[in-house]
Amino acid sequence: MDSFRPGPETARAFRDALGAFGTGVTVVTCIEGGQPLAMTANSFASVSLDPPLVLWSPAISSSRHDAFVAAHGFSIHILEEGQLPMARAFARDGRDWGGIDWQQGATGAPALPGAVTRLDCAHHAAHGAGDHTIVLGLVEHVARAPGAPLLFVGGAYGGFAERDFTRRG
Repeated sequence: MDSFRPGPETARAFRDALGAFGTGVTVVTCIEGGQPLAMTANSFASVSLDPPLVLWSPAISSSRHDAFVAAHGFSIHILEEGQLPMARAFARDGRDWGGIDWQQGATGAPALPGAVTRLDCAHHAAHGAGDHTIVLGLVEHVARAPGAPLLFVGGAYGGFAERDFTRRG
């Protein structure tokens, strides 16, 4: 096992080490100046069941950072494994919504079609954390659909093989 102290000279190694932790892929949406805005993020986690809180962390260097931190409402979409093109598109440009038929969600943020889960959130708090901001959302509405989630691990996208993601009672 290689070991190192994280720092500027080991930034790539640190990023690779963190990449060993598989995550889901989300697209977060809000409204900025009356227009829809989106950002692909895998920095998402559940925080609390009571009250229902989740978090995500946009990079301060992103041109979309300030709009998301200031948004009163936002929606977190856990993407379905077939939505890789959408994840890639919103990673590049969160203002190009060409061809996407969206609706307004419960908090006013854009609701994207096809996600396996959508969490409509009210802004609860934001905390600076190094080169990111931790944004906490109070979940006000949840929408679920059948399907397998899109995953990201080791710098690659994928999914589980032959897995039933329906909840069994």
